[in-house]
Amino acid sequence: MKDKAAERGTRTGFTTGACSAAAARAAVLGLATGQVPDEIESLLPNGTRVRFTVHDGRVDADRKQAHAMVVKFAGDDPDCTDGAHLTVDLRLLPGQGGVVTWAAGDGVGTVTMPGLGLEVGGPAINPVPRRNITDNLREAAPQLLLEHGIEVTISVPDGQVMAKKTTNARLGILGGISILGTTGIVKPYSTAAWRASVVQGVQVAATTGHGMVALTTGGRTETFAMTALRNERPELPSACFVQMGDFLRYALDEAVAQGIEQVVLAVMVGKLTKIAQGETITHANRSEVDTDLVAEIGRRIGAAPEDCAAMAAAETARFGAELMVERGLGDAFHAALAQAAIDTLTAPDRYGRAFQLRVLVTDFNNQQVADVWSAPALPRERPDRPARTGIDHIVDQD
Repeated sequence: MKDKAAERGTRTGFTTGACSAAAARAAVLGLATGQVPDEIESLLPNGTRVRFTVHDGRVDADRKQAHAMVVKFAGDDPDCTDGAHLTVDLRLLPGQGGVVTWAAGDGVGTVTMPGLGLEVGGPAINPVPRRNITDNLREAAPQLLLEHGIEVTISVPDGQVMAKKTTNARLGILGGISILGTTGIVKPYSTAAWRASVVQGVQVAATTGHGMVALTTGGRTETFAMTALRNERPELPSACFVQMGDFLRYALDEAVAQGIEQVVLAVMVGKLTKIAQGETITHANRSEVDTDLVAEIGRRIGAAPEDCAAMAAAETARFGAELMVERGLGDAFHAALAQAAIDTLTAPDRYGRAFQLRVLVTDFNNQQVADVWSAPALPRERPDRPARTGIDHIVDQD
């Protein structure tokens, strides 16, 4: 539901996955009780609960199919899916206790290429939304799910039009948008207010006295970073961790201005590749992953020529990473890519040795796959904000 009291420019919204989960929860109550509610409190992936208004709720007479829709509110994030009608149709699978299956309705894409962590030929409903929807189904109607299975079909009217404003087609997702989100919350990453909050976060980190800040690209990488770093330094407060979202350059500039001696980047392979490229704006809609660089990293670690060619021809860095893992070269690949990112950011015309840079890389199962350090920071008399570096706008809502 909309936060009407929040100042415009700072309002958070909800992901397509969170809205789908709310619609699914309402619909399964229709199957269980015969009535789809007009409002539902839904569980988000981050563990919080939010109330959503439910539209067009209906259930058939024999309670074997139900339908519900939630309108997406994106807050102040400029999002092509703002106002989209996240529509869920549930069909009972009698006697298949606990089974949940997935289908793409009108406006939801179908996966046609590997490298996305989803089955080829299946619906573009990402793993976290699938888990969140399943959690809501089982929590709302536990007895029903013990006895029967559920087929979940998600539709988004006009999703094909929305998808034209995304990179879905280039990634092999055809026919509509993807159902996304790892926390359920959309923050206004592209607004000046969010950029200012990143700078402020780094400033607060500098006051903790720990001499470091961990910059993450979203909720998933932040959780990974907190686990990894607190295993080494249990005393690290949450203030040392900043979700930089789109704004790597602003975060690093402020780290230099505040005299922070160590910066940790916690990232996954896609954004790591874009950092290594030195892209100035690496939002998914505004720049592409350089898979030639991925292939070059493969060559450096001794990958077979045919594998390097496949990585260069792929649409995602994830494809190359997963291929290298299959070949037993995963650790070497991720370490070499992390080193390439360090080399880019610590070049003399960028940040040099203004801080020590540590790159922690996680895979899509939240397992650490690389930990690479730069040389220590050089001593300096006073913090001094660097010139513009050309590294800007790195986004990952994971």
